[in-house]
Amino acid sequence: MRTLYHLWLSPACRKIRIALTEKKLQFDMKLEKTWERREEFLALNPAGSVPVLVETDGVAVCDVYAITEYLDEKYPEPMLLGVDPIERSETRRLIWWFNEKFQKEVTAKLVDEKILKRFLNMGEPSSQSIRAGSANIHYHLDYIGWLMEERQWLAGNSLTYADIGAAAHLSCIDYLGDVPWDDHKPAKDWYARLKSRPSFRDILGDHIPGYPPPRHYADPDF
Repeated sequence: MRTLYHLWLSPACRKIRIALTEKKLQFDMKLEKTWERREEFLALNPAGSVPVLVETDGVAVCDVYAITEYLDEKYPEPMLLGVDPIERSETRRLIWWFNEKFQKEVTAKLVDEKILKRFLNMGEPSSQSIRAGSANIHYHLDYIGWLMEERQWLAGNSLTYADIGAAAHLSCIDYLGDVPWDDHKPAKDWYARLKSRPSFRDILGDHIPGYPPPRHYADPDF
């Protein structure tokens, strides 16, 4: 069976989970506590990071960028990088936006501070970082709303890794109850469409020990 090594609130891992399900590929998941630096896992990925996808023949594909490209090349239905060169270029641009800019300005300041620090015994969350993340998220939600004014999905007229990646990040923050949805209706409507897809169902069923999600988290009609 295909295996995905993952962490609970990792947007990169959630992105691959959703993509695999969109492509109707069966897989098992294995929780990998990357801070333990297991030798067996480092043999798969010397970088020691997740996600790592191990195919049925034992081939390991590491890193979210590599896995997304690999999945579209190996399993092209549906094409999640986009259906034409323009949409693919926009998808890749937005992949960078959420994997790098949104991660640095929002996810790292909220999810990493509130959850990851606990598991790594890195001390108390930084209130300054949390305030910054809570302020920065408004800009990004406005940007999603702006993109949706002229498009069916973030990168164009088809669902792509841009939508999946953005939703993966927001799902992690929404697990903490830190997304101000009521202030950003266009972004909320877009996210509700993602939440209603079957590929999102397992994500909404996640429960981290000691950190229950808010009541609206799993509700597609939130």
